Amino acid sequence: MRIGACKKTYGRRVVLNCPEMFYEPGLIYAVAGPNGSGKSTYAKIAAGVIRPDGNVKVTDGKEVVRYMPQKSFPFRMSVEKNILLFGGDRKRAEMLMEALGLAELKKQSAAVLSGGETAKMALARVLMRPCDLLILDEPAAAMEMEAAVRTESLIDEYRRECGCAVLLVTHDLSQARRMADEALFFFRGELREHGKADQVLRHPEKEETRRFLDFYGGRITEG
Repeated sequence: MRIGACKKTYGRRVVLNCPEMFYEPGLIYAVAGPNGSGKSTYAKIAAGVIRPDGNVKVTDGKEVVRYMPQKSFPFRMSVEKNILLFGGDRKRAEMLMEALGLAELKKQSAAVLSGGETAKMALARVLMRPCDLLILDEPAAAMEMEAAVRTESLIDEYRRECGCAVLLVTHDLSQARRMADEALFFFRGELREHGKADQVLRHPEKEETRRFLDFYGGRITEG
């Protein structure tokens, strides 16, 4: 899937300036970088939530894109109805709720869920139906370890089932190593490095990537 070149500025500040990218079906792309590097802005533009400068379209509109933002919104209805809100099979909803530990909460109002529970519900909602591109912004950040492990498994299973490309915005570099086929590193609004995840996380070419990975303990060195 193609995402066209895009730029986003607020006032005189350039928060994103990214070249055209092509995402191969069936692969997971980890999107990493420090706070304020443009990762979430890129995810929102790719998802069509915000427009880049010039109000240009970055996709041709034929592909189905599903997006889970960093802070998910619970609609004022039951957990089950939230998950079924945009369609899908009730049997699949039951499976996802069971897998994510939400089965006992399905009739409860989503408005009173904890942050981690809301994230699980939002993940289930975007995994209900197939798509061409799945964009997840820190999907497991608010979850406990066991739920994060289940989340990774569900994401991997979903992309294998429907053959979609996955953009996974994450600060968890261990998660990026476990899941990603390729990695993108953003710095000060620019895509500074892109390649195979193993290469970028073991032997990054750019100094900014090396400093970031060393600081967060994410770079793997030999010996």
